Amino acid sequence: MRILVRPRLPVLALLLLAPAIPELLTGSTPITPLFADPIQFAVSFLFDIGLYGTGALLIREFAVHYRKGWASILLLGAAYGIAEEGFAVHTFFETSGAPVGALGGYGHAFGVDWLWALGLTVFHATYSIALPILLTQLVFPEAQRVRWLDRGALVVLVAVYLAVVSTFAFTIGHGPSPAALAFFLAVVALLLVLARELPGDLLSPRPGPRTIGRWGLALAGTLEWDAWLAVLVLASHPPVPAIVPAAIIAAANLSAVAVVLRRVGTDDLERSKFCFAVGMLVPLFVWDGFVEFSEPGILLVTGVFAYFLYWLARRLGRGEALPPATGAPPPSPPLPGVDG
Repeated sequence: MRILVRPRLPVLALLLLAPAIPELLTGSTPITPLFADPIQFAVSFLFDIGLYGTGALLIREFAVHYRKGWASILLLGAAYGIAEEGFAVHTFFETSGAPVGALGGYGHAFGVDWLWALGLTVFHATYSIALPILLTQLVFPEAQRVRWLDRGALVVLVAVYLAVVSTFAFTIGHGPSPAALAFFLAVVALLLVLARELPGDLLSPRPGPRTIGRWGLALAGTLEWDAWLAVLVLASHPPVPAIVPAAIIAAANLSAVAVVLRRVGTDDLERSKFCFAVGMLVPLFVWDGFVEFSEPGILLVTGVFAYFLYWLARRLGRGEALPPATGAPPPSPPLPGVDG
């Protein structure tokens, strides 16, 4: 079986960005062991790549192959979030301890941490999948509409992803009950069907210029993280029903979508994407500075990402981006072995 990957740099970038944002930048995977025990860190981060990186690549290839847009990417990202937190590491079903904390009991019913499950599903759909794909598009605009992997490479990726999920599932305890497993499998199946059937231009911006400033767009990008902070605050006040923070999560993310649909246009679209991405990342920088500062390596990671945004801003300022496009992307030329 032939395995073809091209171009290689975008593939490598997405493989690294997908785990780096939700793991290294949040401190979930500390980077300090890189200097004290590099082998341990390498093994840990390779598992992150095998989970996040392969998942993001598979979703990206699905969207390009079937000419789908951000709606399908977000739905598949939600399915990915359920697979990771529900089927692999089982945090949906933890009642205490790291990483769920107070959310292990707040919003818990029928053996499931529903508020945690909602928040982490949305987080993975946006920060673990959509944001790395968006940033990779901005860095490699010339490659965003073509397939990167042939059939052999896709088979390898699927095998790696399933192997990593299975490894976590069989080594981590407190897994789902049969009823919970059946429920989340049904939800994942529904998300996959919707991602396949929804029109590719469902969340496409309207034609014309944007009607919101760069700072306003960046502020819209912060809404999801702002909502999650509100959830963490409310979790320390159990008298507030869990449905309240759940509604905050839903309202914040729907508001961000509404801003994009109503105020962002196809003109200067790449810079609009960049501003929204900055809004998503800057709250993580602040979080690292005030909450994760005790982890020495976290400030290094923050600095690397801050420089990356600075470099990307300068590049976009020089006009090194694709011209604006409307609707779903055009079909890409097939790689050998993809279409037979």
